[in-house]
Amino acid sequence: MAGRVILAIDQGTTNTKALIVDQHAAVVAAASRPVEIAFPQPGWVEQDADAIWRSVEGAVAECLTKAGSRSIDAVAVTNQRESIVMWDRSTGRPAGPVVVWQCRRTAAWCDALRTRGVQSLLESKTGLTIDPLFSASKIRWLLDTLPHATARAEAGELCAGTIDSWLLWKLTGGAAHACDVTNASRTQLLNLQNVSWDEELLEIFGIPAAILPAVKPSSGAYGEVTSIGALAGTPIASMIGDSHAALFGHAAFEPGQVKATYGTGSSLMTPIATAMQSRHRLSTTIAWSVNGDLRYALEGNITVTGSAVDWMREIVTGGDGSSAGVAAMAASVADTGGVYFVPALAGLGAPYWDADARGLMCGLSRGTTAAHLARASVESIAYQVRDVFDAMCEDTGAPSALLVDGGATSNDALMQFQADIIGYPVIRAEAADISALGAAWLAGLAIGIWASPGDLARLPRKQTRFEPRMAASDRERLYAGWQAAVRRTRTNSAEQSRGH
Repeated sequence: MAGRVILAIDQGTTNTKALIVDQHAAVVAAASRPVEIAFPQPGWVEQDADAIWRSVEGAVAECLTKAGSRSIDAVAVTNQRESIVMWDRSTGRPAGPVVVWQCRRTAAWCDALRTRGVQSLLESKTGLTIDPLFSASKIRWLLDTLPHATARAEAGELCAGTIDSWLLWKLTGGAAHACDVTNASRTQLLNLQNVSWDEELLEIFGIPAAILPAVKPSSGAYGEVTSIGALAGTPIASMIGDSHAALFGHAAFEPGQVKATYGTGSSLMTPIATAMQSRHRLSTTIAWSVNGDLRYALEGNITVTGSAVDWMREIVTGGDGSSAGVAAMAASVADTGGVYFVPALAGLGAPYWDADARGLMCGLSRGTTAAHLARASVESIAYQVRDVFDAMCEDTGAPSALLVDGGATSNDALMQFQADIIGYPVIRAEAADISALGAAWLAGLAIGIWASPGDLARLPRKQTRFEPRMAASDRERLYAGWQAAVRRTRTNSAEQSRGH
């Protein structure tokens, strides 16, 4: 086993990373490439599937060069979820844009679904509420929009899938069209009980089964790489959605553990024993499937967190500077001066699921400065996490701490405020790319580098702990102000929808 390594590809919304991980969970080499994102209309978010693949090729090539002569034992893939690609089965060329998970272009279609009275059915079968976030309405939009797409799909001329299935197709030179159970569970087409595409759901969305990938476990044989010469013949041994991979990378294998991943948006997830229905509008999803062991999870998705800070950077700096500069500006003041920023820039996700909500800033005064606005944008991340954390605690019971990962967790001030505003310790994973690590662990299990999740739990992991220091009265006063701001955001959106 000595010297065995996994190449993990982490394809995210704004960048693609490649990491080589050894049997001690240490990163041997790493590289990344940016991925462009387009906003062609208000609320629309899309990418170029070929550009995503080129970013993978570039990151992998650089990573392999950094690793020197080390032989790769397996490839792991983790990816942005819910985003949809449609491509020509014979040529492999994309048939249209990647409709990104953040995109709200199908909001009207989702409203029509609610009017049809199918929400309870969808929630009972898929664990997901009706929302443009999930993949099925995106596939339907592509079928409705691209020339002759429905007829071509029914004839088997088109493929559709989440980003993992697109990368698998490209890696194997078109030999494999498959996705893993976690990505499938986010489409709103998978029946959580029998873990297969559901005929009734396909009929509701009008999606031909012929275009969909095969559904496979998160850890196992997916095929071999043929399209990247340096990896030719290397087995692809795991695929998993990024949030699920992060939960696995935290070694949060049992109920009672909660993790939060901070990225463009954020995801809170906790393992559960059975596919329970949330009482607080959280999603039921599949956590992973390993060696015949299928695990479920509750998840709360927050649409805009890190991207709120990026947006604020544009406002307070005119586009100059960085998100780190916004964090430094935020740290220059002791508080927000009473300002709250609700970053409903693409609606509100869990636990509200209000696609019509739009951003709101309140509490402004003559003394408000750019630093106060910057701090409000940073604190909005922590408040939104508490919204979901509280709902998760009420559904499953309180955990001992919140496990965290992702880019924004490098901000110590934010992590301290997060601990203060939830009233629980926050434990930060010091591994920079926890999703890639989780995917690598799953691949390692498939090829025998590790025998069981217990082996993984015993691997060394560097962590930093933040204890809550804020008085309970201050915590609840600040959070009450946030909740009032959210109510105003949702009231404004409701009035606008009525034409007031």
